[in-house]
Amino acid sequence: MTFEAPDLVRFPALALARRVLQAGGAAPTVFNAANEIAVAEFLAGRISFPAITALVEMTLDAAAGRGLLAEPADIDAALGVDHIARSLALALLPEIAVKSS
Repeated sequence: MTFEAPDLVRFPALALARRVLQAGGAAPTVFNAANEIAVAEFLAGRISFPAITALVEMTLDAAAGRGLLAEPADIDAALGVDHIARSLALALLPEIAVKSS
């Protein structure tokens, strides 16, 4: 087998995932929550495949703007971040849906 370096331009979600891992804190929680919302919307036919990454990135940016990316103090705080991230992703859906159509 021969392995090549991944093409981060062709696979923007991979670049975003690496950025999230480097950021740490609550960023992976936000990433996961937004991704679950985005994939469900894609599977339901409401957004395009490239819109998955766009929605996740916009959700991360919105969470960062609200100061939600700090390390959660406990499991309840982490669950709160997850809930807020899902709400943010759902709120951003109309904008993403328009861009992806």
